[in-house]
Amino acid sequence: MIRLLPDSVANQIAAGEVVQRPASVVKELMENAIDAGATQIGLIIKDAGKTLIQVKDNGSGMSDRDARMAFERHATSKISEIGDLEYLNTFGFRGEALASIAAVADVELRTRQAGEDLGCRLLISASKITGSEPVQCPEGSTFSVKNLFFNIPARRKFLKSDATELKYIINEFQKIAISNTGVEFTFINNGIEIYNLPCGNLRQRLSGIFGKNTGVSLIDAGAETSIVSITGVIGKPDRAKKSSGEQFFFVNNRYFRSAYFQKAIIRAYEQLLPADSYPSYFLFLSVDPLNIDVNIHPQKTEVKFEEEQAIWQIINAAIRESLSKYMVAPSIIFDMEDAPDIPVIDRNTQVTVPELNIDTNFNPFNIDRKSRTGTMEGWEQLYENFDRQGKHSFDSASLEKENNYEPEQRNIAGTETVKRRFLPVKDKYILTPVKSGIMMVDICRAHQRILFEYFLSMFETNFNIVSQQQLFPEKVELSVSDHMLFHSVCDELNKAGFDIRSFDNNSFIFCAIPAGLEKTNAKTIVDEILLSIKEDYNSRNWDTHEKLALSLAKAESVKRCGNLSDNEMEYLINKLFACKTPDIDGEGKPVIHIISMEDMDRFLLKN
Repeated sequence: MIRLLPDSVANQIAAGEVVQRPASVVKELMENAIDAGATQIGLIIKDAGKTLIQVKDNGSGMSDRDARMAFERHATSKISEIGDLEYLNTFGFRGEALASIAAVADVELRTRQAGEDLGCRLLISASKITGSEPVQCPEGSTFSVKNLFFNIPARRKFLKSDATELKYIINEFQKIAISNTGVEFTFINNGIEIYNLPCGNLRQRLSGIFGKNTGVSLIDAGAETSIVSITGVIGKPDRAKKSSGEQFFFVNNRYFRSAYFQKAIIRAYEQLLPADSYPSYFLFLSVDPLNIDVNIHPQKTEVKFEEEQAIWQIINAAIRESLSKYMVAPSIIFDMEDAPDIPVIDRNTQVTVPELNIDTNFNPFNIDRKSRTGTMEGWEQLYENFDRQGKHSFDSASLEKENNYEPEQRNIAGTETVKRRFLPVKDKYILTPVKSGIMMVDICRAHQRILFEYFLSMFETNFNIVSQQQLFPEKVELSVSDHMLFHSVCDELNKAGFDIRSFDNNSFIFCAIPAGLEKTNAKTIVDEILLSIKEDYNSRNWDTHEKLALSLAKAESVKRCGNLSDNEMEYLINKLFACKTPDIDGEGKPVIHIISMEDMDRFLLKN
């Protein structure tokens, strides 16, 4: 009953862990190129990696025998005994990647070592070698992976859209490109060059990846201790975004994820950023390989640290010091205009002690009140003004005003009373009496619900859309991955009253916006739309129109309102109850809550 699995089956099982999507192939092949000592690496993608993934490098190359051995399970040049695992400074070392890739795709390898006249060409399909021959090829290696998951239809079926899979590929490319600034990278997708990154320093590399203005919005961060050495850059608070995407940790030049260390950075920014924003950081940790374990995850994206708590404190202190050093935290700026000149005092300047005139007969308890500056009448007048601001004696009328509650308002003549229907509370809620008790309405969520249904109707009907032409079109610059995501919805936005055009590399200009978005700038609109695209709405079966309508509603809706008049509150309530679903906002959060008379009676009786 017990038998060994065939190699092809074992490789497919291993591929389920190592090769989850096309981006996994890109990661493994590019890391192998780095380990081979390449200084030039080119990535070519077709159809988001489903048709072709090609990685070309000028590394050391392989002999015909090594090329064959590289596709065997657990074949590696990195380790020969168990002790070698403690001193690993390379990426791949377990010998599973190439065998797993060859088990689920058609693979072609062209490779030549330095000094050899001919290289070799190797063809493998579903773990079987289908061809091998000498060939003329450049020094280094070129891996071409075609028809990924052709023999596992279920895995291929559950791949995401091309735009989503391409985003994952770009993320893996960025991780390797950021950590290897001494290597030249190119990235071509469907015949279009996405990246062309020459060798340079970290700021130049980040500017090439995330936009030319990235370098000026970053500040240096670092620390040197016996436990860990930290280098890198962090973003100024104004670069923070509502969605993640510019958060990178590297240990010994290997990318890893750590929610624990990220909290150390968030804690350092906590007085500078709102709670829903993510700061940018690109930090490189250098740790003794004996004190970390990278072999705890198939994709090696999780790392165990022996001194984890101490490193947390060091990271937090390093970020705080950098923010303080570059005066990112608020500082006092003194107005020096018309300031007196302060003379410089040297050793020869004679200083005299100032004379003090003291009235020895002064007695503060034996003085006529009226002889003081300001009379009692002046104090009484001051208190009268103070009373007008709401500080009265504690009678019933003043107590009502103290709690911002006025059950009735009198007209100018003071002869008639008008019942007040709406009461604002802390510029956040509206209270109004209803048949069963008191209804509480969240102002911000109500406004968002009204705008959500308004924008949704624009997308669905395209009827009587009024556009507002921009006198000065706004330009928004994005990273490559964000540019592709936003470009995928530009057609829908233009149908709904926008006029958005591509401009330069990875930039858009907003020439017109639909009526109803006058208070929002283009950058806020783009950020909200990108955030909604990146979030997973599949469980709620939301379509593109709903995503876009919610994004626009969140961008335009008030975050905190000022004092609303009775007419404004009544208008908001009327518009809310004209909606199809007034009780929840666009995200499904409650807008209305009824406090019943029974609840109020129960609370008062209990207390």
